[in-house]
Amino acid sequence: MGTKQWIRKISLRVGNDEKAIDLSQLRVRFNVRRGDIATPNTASVRVYNVSDKTARSIQNSGEFNRVRLEAGYEDSFGVIFDGTITQVRIGRESQTDTYVDLSVADGDSAYNFAIINKSLAAGSTADEQVDALASAMEPHGVTQGYRPELSQNKLPRGKVMFGGARDYLSTIMRDQEAKWSIQDGKMTIIPFDNFIPSEAIEVTSSTGMIGLPESTIGGLNLSVLINPRIRIGTLVHLNNSSIQQYEYSSGVKQSAGNSKTSIGGAKINDDGLYYVMVAEYVGDTHGQEWYSRLTCLAVDATSIPEQVTNKASATGVIIQSPGRQGPIKY
Repeated sequence: MGTKQWIRKISLRVGNDEKAIDLSQLRVRFNVRRGDIATPNTASVRVYNVSDKTARSIQNSGEFNRVRLEAGYEDSFGVIFDGTITQVRIGRESQTDTYVDLSVADGDSAYNFAIINKSLAAGSTADEQVDALASAMEPHGVTQGYRPELSQNKLPRGKVMFGGARDYLSTIMRDQEAKWSIQDGKMTIIPFDNFIPSEAIEVTSSTGMIGLPESTIGGLNLSVLINPRIRIGTLVHLNNSSIQQYEYSSGVKQSAGNSKTSIGGAKINDDGLYYVMVAEYVGDTHGQEWYSRLTCLAVDATSIPEQVTNKASATGVIIQSPGRQGPIKY
């Protein structure tokens, strides 16, 4: 059986941990948008009927510039967003209800302002270059997160890096056939056609799936009750028979070659394994909304090593990451 999902749970803290303001007992609405691209993840949070003193403190004091949002259920609860405030707006929704709107971004300071000024000697590797870029981001609150083994090819000459850290990262990742993003204040690197090694989360109607998955041009779309374990770069396991397949445009004839690919539609993975590319969390503590909208891509089954064990169980599918089988850096 899957994890039972009842009794919603939320935690909203504004400010640093030791002096954070806990707003969890008030009505909270949120919309969190996360993806596997370099552009920072964002969240919009509306808190109702905050006292005027607290609202002004959040708006005018630089001390309260961090938002940590946790959501889920009693038996499945965790962080869905951790970032810094970019804007605070105070307003009134009705004669009786006031609100504080928090616009929040994850790692936007590092993305926009991290500068590197460093020379590396001849023989430097991609790992050493990424280490230098991670160090440039640390003063802006971003630390190193998941990183697979990168190419150990050594540069024949010295390398001077001066400029935006994000630009150098993007260039290096293109060479490494990988992509980088910032997830909850951590610089995360995931190779193309790959994922973060973890337990694939079983997604069915009994574990929180809402409606049926749908194959679209942009990927496989599905909705689930909020589950903080479903994160960017992780895997979900679906029953392929539940997927509503893409509708071909007129004049396109289905053949064996495109029956699983769907021209313009999402590829279907034979093992039902899908990588989470985009996740949007929508919730209202006093309303009906409490779900995640996911966009996933099929994992290429041919790239999974033979020694990998796929075991569908009550909690999911145990699977290792394909691709380079070197040490993982955290």
